[in-house]
Amino acid sequence: MRRRDLIAGLASVGVVAGGGILATRGPPTDEFGDGADSDGSDTNDSAESDPNAAADTDTDGDGAEEDDDPIELETVEATGSEAGTVTVPESGQVTFVDFFATWCAPCEKQMPALAEAADRVSDDVRFLSVTNEPVGRTLSEDELREWWDDHDGNWLLGVDPTAELNVRYDVSGFPTAVVIDADNRVRWSHQGIASADELVAQIDAVLEGESGDGTETGIGTETETETEGDST
Repeated sequence: MRRRDLIAGLASVGVVAGGGILATRGPPTDEFGDGADSDGSDTNDSAESDPNAAADTDTDGDGAEEDDDPIELETVEATGSEAGTVTVPESGQVTFVDFFATWCAPCEKQMPALAEAADRVSDDVRFLSVTNEPVGRTLSEDELREWWDDHDGNWLLGVDPTAELNVRYDVSGFPTAVVIDADNRVRWSHQGIASADELVAQIDAVLEGESGDGTETGIGTETETETEGDST
């Protein structure tokens, strides 16, 4: 990856560093690369070697390694969401988590598909969006609610100011979607924009006792990443 591509990419996504999330607010100064191999194929190694590469992953039938305890998050009073707390994952229930940020342009583009998926999936699924922004400090709850309403959010909305949940599920960029089965195992994760059909298919597969398809997908296309100006 070119140095200028890497710098631009870091400006448009949250990057895991030093055990936490560095959420850089604002658009990149240039377009960043496509995060895929030069031949257009996708590999599992891409997400490990490049923090801006896609992370559309799955494991075998055992799923991902389980963590000791669920993480408790605060939820926000907003359209489709009530103030309170939620635990992730919730044993005995399939959980879908959308990791996003209000400054993230691709997250805005992801919202219509999320809204459609939320309407289509079973009520047995815990459907949740989470931001690690410092709500109440640099971002007020009113600003978060306004963003949520502007983009037709209508499901559970949580905040993770310490980025604990982001770290647990290896979130290196936004948006990232994760499907967790009833035994608290990650069955599918995807970094970048996904269609409503893809989200619903992966959630339904877990509900039916299957793992996700494990397809790797690059995130560097213009429709999936934040860009500014022309690439050269």
